[in-house]
Amino acid sequence: MILPTNDVKAISEGLKKIGVGGITAFKGWGRGKSISKEIHAAKGTEIFIPEFSPRYILEVIVPENKKDEAVEIVRANSKLGKIFISHVTEALDIPSPKKNEEII
Repeated sequence: MILPTNDVKAISEGLKKIGVGGITAFKGWGRGKSISKEIHAAKGTEIFIPEFSPRYILEVIVPENKKDEAVEIVRANSKLGKIFISHVTEALDIPSPKKNEEII
């Protein structure tokens, strides 16, 4: 997910309610189709339009049977952004022989 607003806590709390424990969040910079807001600098005498604006990136791995529910939680807790869904072909736990859905 890429979100232009900090809805990370609300999404995280919603995902906890359906048993999704792992979430990775980090902040980055990006641009989309929309133009960034202007910034007034130098006591209002200059206007600057940044090419990139802050984004919040969330990575969440959920079992296939919880995918639709997770998407609805994100939509209920964030009004802007994008959700990208891809398949994980294999997942391995480093210290144990557990794998795939056992470690999600």
